[in-house]
Amino acid sequence: MAVVDGQFLNDVLHGLASCPKSLPCKYFYDARGSQLFDAICDLDEYYLTRTEHAIMRRYVSEMGQQIGPGVMLVEYGSGSSFKTRLLLEHLTDPVAYVPVDISRQHLMQTCEQLSADYPHIEILPVCADFVDSFELPRSVREPTHAAVFFPGSTIGNLLPEQVPKLLKRIGELCGRGGGLLIGIDLQKDPDIIEAAYNDKAQVTDAFNLNLLVRINAELSGDFNCESFRHLAFYNPQMGRVEIYLESTRDQAVQVNGHRFQFSKGERIHTEFSHKYTIEQFASLAADAGLTLRKLWTDPKQYFAVLHFALL
Repeated sequence: MAVVDGQFLNDVLHGLASCPKSLPCKYFYDARGSQLFDAICDLDEYYLTRTEHAIMRRYVSEMGQQIGPGVMLVEYGSGSSFKTRLLLEHLTDPVAYVPVDISRQHLMQTCEQLSADYPHIEILPVCADFVDSFELPRSVREPTHAAVFFPGSTIGNLLPEQVPKLLKRIGELCGRGGGLLIGIDLQKDPDIIEAAYNDKAQVTDAFNLNLLVRINAELSGDFNCESFRHLAFYNPQMGRVEIYLESTRDQAVQVNGHRFQFSKGERIHTEFSHKYTIEQFASLAADAGLTLRKLWTDPKQYFAVLHFALL
């Protein structure tokens, strides 16, 4: 019998017993979920990744200069290594790279590839939920400072009231002289935003539903995935995309011996994706003691990459 992840189980049972029901989006990223998310990033509708890529390709030299020499670069949510590689290649004498990710298998695969390609940079993976506190590993060489790289607009998954708390932790992790290079998705035409989360190929559907597949496999669940559907829409009042799994019929589901009742149309909330203005986000960062030093965006102003410093 497979060993059950106690934290995963507790979070799922708590979320399904809540009203309304919810599941933490951090559990999307098992090996299959990480593969599906990488596929989402290649979709035509998913403007976020290609726009951020374009910004970084154009301005990465400036970003490297802002971060400074001799850095320990800490990446929150290691994901695809394209942006990581681009940044590492434009840093001056980086001492170490610390990817932080909740998906151990995906993390180890990424680190193995990066270690082979960048033998002069010490790769120090940390398997953790970056929303929680964790300690930086000690590198062989002493870095001049630490900086966090947080691409992909993942910060948008947090509630606005949670953002200053995480940014404050980042400041505490890096210390004085440290910095943060972060991507945020900007507010824009809701039709463009909604299309990014409802792709025609239904890869996002599979990504969302894979959370139930994972619960079945790891927590002795009996979800019938065909009886749930992916639902995503933009809430203009809250400035965010809301993502759910909706029950298509009345049904009962068991997870590790615990029974949960669903009515037709009942939803499980799985993710928020908040969209910001630069002014809004800079204000949240200021509440955490971080000062906006420089920003880069695309011609359509769909996305922005911001550099903050802890002075």
